[in-house]
Amino acid sequence: MLEDRIKERIGHNIASDDVVLFMKGTPVFPQCGFSAAVVGVLSHLGIKFSGVNVLDDDEIREGIKAYSDWPTIPQLYVKGEFIGGCDIIREMYETGELMEMLNTLGIDVNPQPMQA
Repeated sequence: MLEDRIKERIGHNIASDDVVLFMKGTPVFPQCGFSAAVVGVLSHLGIKFSGVNVLDDDEIREGIKAYSDWPTIPQLYVKGEFIGGCDIIREMYETGELMEMLNTLGIDVNPQPMQA
């Protein structure tokens, strides 16, 4: 059972920005391959997002799993809605569904050139 105070903290994090990624590490220094993959997708699309480093706080690390009813990290939220984890984000990116959804929700998408 998720404690109300943890639920409120997570809700505050999700509401703090249009695009929020609960991840291991930071957007500048992801500390797992899955987090790095999602950061890469968002960065390639030029999406401004905030990262919540779950390694800094065990309550958030465990709480976000209960909050979303999703067992893994990273977790992406757009305009307060849980979108998915790494595999879902990569698949949505590859099919174009992610860019379409972001555009529909009014999120500025500015694709960046691929780096070698």
